[in-house]
Amino acid sequence: MDIHLKTLSELSRGLDSGEFTSLEITELFLNRIAAQDKELNSFITVTESEALDAALEADKARSSGKVGALNGLPIAHKDIFCTQGIKTTCGSKMLNNFISPYDATIVKKISNAGAVTLGKCNMDEFAMGSSNETSFFGPVKNPWNLECTPGGSSGGSAASVAGRLTPASTGTDTGGSIRQPAALTGTVGLKPTYGRVSRYGMIAFASSLDQAGVITRSVEDAARILSVIAGFDQRDSTSIDYPVPDYLSQINKPIKNLRIGVVRQHFEKDLEEKTLTVVKNALSEFKSLGVEIIEIDLPNIDLSVPAYYVVAPAECSSNLSRFDGVRFGHRAKNSKDLFDFYCRSRGEGFGDEVKRRIMTGTYVLSAGYYDAYYKKAQQVRQLIAKDYKEAFSSVDLIASPTTPSPAFKIGEKLNDPIKMYLSDVYTIGANLAGLPAMSIPCGFVDSLPIGMQLVGPHFGEEILLRCGHKYQEETSWHKSCPEAFR
Repeated sequence: MDIHLKTLSELSRGLDSGEFTSLEITELFLNRIAAQDKELNSFITVTESEALDAALEADKARSSGKVGALNGLPIAHKDIFCTQGIKTTCGSKMLNNFISPYDATIVKKISNAGAVTLGKCNMDEFAMGSSNETSFFGPVKNPWNLECTPGGSSGGSAASVAGRLTPASTGTDTGGSIRQPAALTGTVGLKPTYGRVSRYGMIAFASSLDQAGVITRSVEDAARILSVIAGFDQRDSTSIDYPVPDYLSQINKPIKNLRIGVVRQHFEKDLEEKTLTVVKNALSEFKSLGVEIIEIDLPNIDLSVPAYYVVAPAECSSNLSRFDGVRFGHRAKNSKDLFDFYCRSRGEGFGDEVKRRIMTGTYVLSAGYYDAYYKKAQQVRQLIAKDYKEAFSSVDLIASPTTPSPAFKIGEKLNDPIKMYLSDVYTIGANLAGLPAMSIPCGFVDSLPIGMQLVGPHFGEEILLRCGHKYQEETSWHKSCPEAFR
């Protein structure tokens, strides 16, 4: 029985029918992590005993008829979410000894729905990176080619799902950190509308951009989890009180006559020819399903990367000032005085990329430069949001490639920050505008997965999921599994 090849939804149906127990599938995934994660390095912490206890409780609950929406289903969490009694590192030396006294809202909701937590996934340090090479715990490898990156910053989450070490994982997306690794690993990555899912207990990088979401094997699985994690949270000041539909029950609605806008600017440059062909084929599939494909303009979208790399570092500089070595986190030893203690604790605790962004952010917020950089970037951000709003007056969804190319080699872009930042050229716009977006597998180039991005209007997750699900009913790209992890 190839239980590990089943999607989360297939596992749920198998649990309902008595085909297997939660304990059986939990043991299987824990054994796979123990045997195969040495190659991937996708987990920082494996919570074996907690997982087995939770699985037993889930089986007991099922036998008594108390079944939650995710009852008995294994899941992993990106190591950016606080987990009570379990180490939360954010991929950084700074938090290598931090054990949270509480659960993030998303963790608590998933747990309350009956899910089994397998562990905490590796990530770029403080979610700053596009390749999962900035982690203090070492780079994550792509299951499709161990010489390649899985993308970032949710690289561990994506690699663990693609390698069948977990059927699903949470992630966070600030500029593409769910969708880009999903595209590079052949998985589904969903970033909901900003404010749709609580950020409480999620360690902040850039507060006006960060959004929690999921990486799964199928769109159906993403809908299943989103129905659990979406909703208002009074403990999160950025949370929006907006009705939550039953996403799972909506995914089978027809998509005929929907209009998908294709962003002209995203097909004009930076896009590799083979990737272009794959994405065009995916759009043709949508056309055959009765969807109208319309070319659209986003006049200011080419400014999204420079705007983002002013706004995000500025917010990072502010957020990461709390890590001073005093109350928690890494503490330098044998300091001369308080100033030396601060400098050394932060200097030792943060990696190079985090330091680069903190310094950039401090610079753009400094006197004399605020108006020239930060204020200007925020003005550009508003223009980009306006472009999206105008586009959605004529289309239902917007489509583009998720990434310019397939997965790149480990080390290939590490010493060229600009080249690395351009990995997110197609994804950043949705974050600046606060829009929901999803990457779905749509083909291969040189045996490496390619993803197509769908962007919806605010709180348009239902239509995103509906279109993605219909596409997956007609194609089988999402069912592909790396041979070494089959």
